[in-house]
Amino acid sequence: MNQPTRNTRPLPLLMIPLRRCGSHALRLRLNASPQFHSPYPLHIVDFMPLVPLYGDLRDDGAYLQMVKDVVGLQQASMVRWPGMHFHAEEIFNTLTHEPRSVHRIVWELLLRSAEQHGASVAMDKSLDSVHYAHDLMALFPEMRFLNVVRDPRAQVASMNRAIIHDFDTTLNALAWVKAHTTGRALALRHPDRVLTIRYEDFLADQEHTLRRICQFIGIEFLPQMLDIAASQEAQDLSRMSALWESNCFAPLPANKDKFKTQLQPHEIETIESLAWETMRHYGYECMTDVQAPHPTPAVLEQCRQQSEKRRSEAWEQLLRSAPRDYAARRVRADYLDRVRQRLQNTRTMENRAAALS
Repeated sequence: MNQPTRNTRPLPLLMIPLRRCGSHALRLRLNASPQFHSPYPLHIVDFMPLVPLYGDLRDDGAYLQMVKDVVGLQQASMVRWPGMHFHAEEIFNTLTHEPRSVHRIVWELLLRSAEQHGASVAMDKSLDSVHYAHDLMALFPEMRFLNVVRDPRAQVASMNRAIIHDFDTTLNALAWVKAHTTGRALALRHPDRVLTIRYEDFLADQEHTLRRICQFIGIEFLPQMLDIAASQEAQDLSRMSALWESNCFAPLPANKDKFKTQLQPHEIETIESLAWETMRHYGYECMTDVQAPHPTPAVLEQCRQQSEKRRSEAWEQLLRSAPRDYAARRVRADYLDRVRQRLQNTRTMENRAAALS
């Protein structure tokens, strides 16, 4: 594979396409290299519904406010970026004559953090940003993508227990199909810019998979990448959330089949029926007859209602069982709610003023 040409800034790399794929395990190991930098991601996908509320970003006031709010989102993150403090107005002044985009702001923060740490590669683990890949390539011609595939049955079983996803197998299976359809299309269209790996192959041979990634992004493989127990970041992360408890241990290949006890047979058939074509493409064999009907709009609405009920229950359970985890996650969620409310109030006042003029 041809190595990307370097410019004066770190090579931008986006991991795609869906969370709960083993992404932290890969990120933490690659972070053992001083050439590689990937702090806890901003997951800007949660910010994207707010973008239209800023109006025309050619307006300096609107864009400066967006810069301030993205910087605030980083400060409200569950995991602070070590050694970094961003000045919104200085960042705005730097970006003011470049194409204006929330993605440009996010990557300015990340590239500055990588430069501060002396790294040649900056990776964003905001996997859902795969849906904005073409915007990112327009902003960053050097952009590369690490496409991490995981057996959808195992990934959906993990998603079903994560407060960041839906609490429903059908909805999460559809999300898996959508994300991987996008990832496959991107890899087909830009084969030199996308490296696809399977998480199960990483479980079977960590060194081989990590060497492939290092070669793709032009950094040296280091043996210490395999010693996750020595990673202070992994140790710290494992204590912050139940979702991350296993990140300080070597992954167990046997766990790839845990979904067989976590999912009911009809759930496995639902996943396989929705995802069978993509499963076949990536070498996963089906266990069922793949005859589950495609969900109707009425069924999907019922799934959404049940998922929201379970989400509320999960927040309550998290508050009781892990108040520190709850508080850290609520800081971010509450911050986004406040930004949304402020923007909506501003838009309402502007509309009233326009009506009176």
